[in-house]
Amino acid sequence: MNSIYDLTSEQMVEAFLAIGEKKFRANQVFEWLYTKNVHDWSQMTNLSKTLQAKLAENFSCDLLEIVEKQVSADGTTKYLLALDDGGLIETVLMIHPYGQSLCVTSQLGCNMACKFCASGLLKKQRNLTSGEMVRQIMTVQNDLNERVSHVVIMGTGEPFDNYDNVMNFIYTINAPKGLAIGARHITVSTCGLVPRIYDFAKEGIQVNLAISLHAPNDDIRNTLMPINKTYPMDQLRAAIKDYIEATNRRVTLEYILLKDVNDDLIEGVSAKWLIENKYLSPYEYYAPKLFDIESEDVDETGGDYNGDDIGEKMITKRIFGDVIGHYRQLADGKQTICYCPSIKMSKAMMENFNENGITAAHIDGNTPKLARD
Repeated sequence: MNSIYDLTSEQMVEAFLAIGEKKFRANQVFEWLYTKNVHDWSQMTNLSKTLQAKLAENFSCDLLEIVEKQVSADGTTKYLLALDDGGLIETVLMIHPYGQSLCVTSQLGCNMACKFCASGLLKKQRNLTSGEMVRQIMTVQNDLNERVSHVVIMGTGEPFDNYDNVMNFIYTINAPKGLAIGARHITVSTCGLVPRIYDFAKEGIQVNLAISLHAPNDDIRNTLMPINKTYPMDQLRAAIKDYIEATNRRVTLEYILLKDVNDDLIEGVSAKWLIENKYLSPYEYYAPKLFDIESEDVDETGGDYNGDDIGEKMITKRIFGDVIGHYRQLADGKQTICYCPSIKMSKAMMENFNENGITAAHIDGNTPKLARD
């Protein structure tokens, strides 16, 4: 039997007309489900007994079964929920000063096989329907007797691998006469399914987009995220540039620092600076200039920085289009910073580099002066 939660408000109207009922009846039921949080046909008292019976024959309005519930000291709550076919999924409620956010699962298992993600341990068995995603919210709200104000589609599964159902879900929970969760309170995360990013840019909805990046270049990202072999970073950058230009919305980059994998000295220290200056959180970087990302090595075999640098290698590092530092690779493997692009950034970064055992250059205005031991 189909779940009534699979239907957006517009689809519910069409379904009611198909069974010989009037449009306003669909609107009544939508209000019962989402505004009054009633999930029993017999309790919808402004519906006739005949209509209640007809609905019971055609649609279920049951919530999901809570198999297990774990609550942490800070109130974060993890739910293990049973689907109608016996499949088990998790959804997580997070408590924030601005409201209650629910992390919603979009697939039973996942085929993306990201090396750092536990979701990939269970291969994808099927997509969740939009109703099964909606029911995660309804089940948690019913359990708490409180409203979920924010939704992140970051649970098990790749949302854009279940695109149509995920979009149906978003339109259902965003409906003004339904849960009325604001578009800017909804975030969908993708590991980088490029064609769907282009599709998402055309939806005309102000839902937040997050990209699971987790690497500064294709070589590292290929080892961490197999999807990068199909859609490498050049294609990803182009898609995000298109999205930003089409929507005028910023994009969130998710970046987990993995020891000795994607946290080498330059990337790690520059990330630390960005974190401390609130450009980067440990997991997110808001980057409207993502599409400018690059990293380049430039040989300076005859350079004349303070006179005696012949044979050293100048390396320029860029993050999201901004030069974050140049350093010299000396013959003995030591690294010496010689230039950073701005005084403000340089002073902070110089301290960080020094903390990590690298001899840092003194910056006087914009004139690089190579530090000497």
